[in-house]
Parts: sequence; C-alpha cells; structure tokens
Amino acid sequence: MYESNGEKYFVVDSHMHYWNAAPDNWVPGAEQYAEGWIKCFHAYQGLGPPETHWSLEHFEKYSEDDLMKDVFEDGHVDVAIFQPTDLKEWYKEGFNTTERNALMGEKHPGKFIHNTRFDPRDSDAGLEELRRNVERFGSKGVKLYTAEWNNGSRGYKLSDPGAYRFLEAAQKLGIKNVHVHKGPTIWPLDKDAFDVADVDHAATDFPDLNFIVEHVGLPRIDDFCYMATQEPNVYAGLSVAIGALMYARPQFFARVIGELLFWVGEDKMTFGSDYGIWEPKWQVEGFVDWEMPDRPEFADYPKLGTAGKKKILGLNAAKLYDIKVPDEFQLPASAGTPGAQEVLGEPVAGA
Repeated sequence: MYESNGEKYFVVDSHMHYWNAAPDNWVPGAEQYAEGWIKCFHAYQGLGPPETHWSLEHFEKYSEDDLMKDVFEDGHVDVAIFQPTDLKEWYKEGFNTTERNALMGEKHPGKFIHNTRFDPRDSDAGLEELRRNVERFGSKGVKLYTAEWNNGSRGYKLSDPGAYRFLEAAQKLGIKNVHVHKGPTIWPLDKDAFDVADVDHAATDFPDLNFIVEHVGLPRIDDFCYMATQEPNVYAGLSVAIGALMYARPQFFARVIGELLFWVGEDKMTFGSDYGIWEPKWQVEGFVDWEMPDRPEFADYPKLGTAGKKKILGLNAAKLYDIKVPDEFQLPASAGTPGAQEVLGEPVAGA
C-alpha cells in the first residue's frame, strides 16, 4: 500500500519477473544470444534514475530476498503478477519460467499471481504443458512473446490458425487474460514480430478474453491507440511506458499517456514495473506525483486525477484478476468502474 497526501493506493504490479540469466544457464553454442539479450535488458535499466541502476552481475540473477524487498518492502506493491518468458533456445532452464516464478511465489501466499505462457509452434506438447501449468499453478492469464525464436522460426502471429487453437484451449481451461509483448524489441529478436495488428484480429474473434498489450505497442503508440479504442477487450499495459519514459523522456511520456487517456481511457490501463528491469518504488511514487504538463501541445489531452491514478496503479488489474481489494481503497461510484470495457468513451452494455 502506498499513501501520499492522505490518499491510499492499492498497487498491483501486473508485469514482473524472476529470471535467471547467469552464464551457467546459457545454452552452449547460443552464448552470444543469451549474453546479448540480458545486456540489452540491462541497457534499458539505464533509462531509470541513476541511483536505481544495478551491476550487470546482480541484474543477471537477483535473489528471492532481493525481489521481496524491492517489490513489497520498498516498492509499495500489494499484489504482483508474474509474466513468464521461456527463451529456452538460449537459456538451459529457461529465462523466466512459469515454474521458477510459481515455486518462489508459493512461498509467499497472497503476494503473487502466477501466470503461464504458451507458444503455438509447440503443437500438442505445448497444449499439454499449458494444461498442466494451469492445473498446477491456477493461472488465470498467459504471457505471449510473439517474437520468441523457436526451432528456426523467428516469430508468429496471434492471428495464425495455430495461435487460435491455443487461445481456444486456454479459454476452455479458464484463462481470461492474455498479456502480449508488443513493444520495444530486445536483441536479437525482430521488431516486426511485435507489430500490434494481430491483436486486432484475435480480440475481435475472442471477445471473452482480455488482451493486455504490454508496453502499449511502443514505438507504435498511434497504431495501438486506434486499434484499442475499437476493441473493448484490449487494455494498455504500461510496463516500459512508465519505466523507460517517465524519467528519461518526460515530454514523450506525457504524449504517450495523453494519447492513451484520450483513446483508451483510465479504466483500461494497468501498471507494471517490469521488475527486475526497473524497481517499482520510484515508478509508483513518480506516477502518483505526475501531472500533465501545462503547455499548449498537451492541452487537448484529458487530465489524470487521483481516482484515475488509483485505477491504473491497481484497481483495474484487480478487476481483471478478481483480486479482493479492501474497502478503504475502493472508489465512489461517481469515479466510474475500474477495468470497465469501453469503446470511444462509451461503456459497453453490461460492463
């Protein structure tokens, strides 16, 4: 819980990780990719305040104690959602796997939600793995990395028939939230594999699934906004948007948030720290204090008030994941419904 100026914020970090990118986990023959990937991640951390930067060695493999202190003791987070990424082409045990996340999370009841992942190129074996993970860890969501390399393939689209097969299976297993990495690339993945167009197809054809587009499609912010405003079940995941831009690119950050507020709305935006790239503490505190600049070029953007910040920092994700929020953090009815689906500012019937 974070309190500022007499206001209390229930914080859900909806996009975070517990990875192992240490050299002893690199696949022989793929060391250049394993090393390049984590060094690229580490470079992104440089976009945060200097006092928050880690050494590369610490960044490659932080401990359970590090995570619990950074996220919960210091970081103001009430509930965190693990988003796995396997990358087993380069990391022997995987980079940030469902099992690694969940087994650690099980030691701290009530603190974590354990999402899983799938890759349609894994075919029947992948479907069986998805079923096992949902049954074992109670996952309500999946994290998808459409640019991940897999046996010579350098990406897939959510609109592919194979992806639809997995989305159908996931829905039958009780999955309702699909987090899709659609943002900045990480070396050596291909930027074009993160294009947002395939989300448009899948969101239309799977109206009962929520598609949380992580990193809001950056650098394709305009493409994302025009797509998300017509798809009621598409949400804006702010991981990277806050961590990479709020400190390093404040003017661009204001434009990104302004476009999202105008087109998508404060009810469909979720906070994510992207830990361990960035720690949540400075992001939560900075976002609570942030105001849209009072300049002519930002005049046509909606203002973001305290109620909107409370939705974005936790209440919207809590609605998507059925997280029980104490009464003291609830908003009055006049503030609108967190997590509500909207199209061009008009609530969907029954939302």
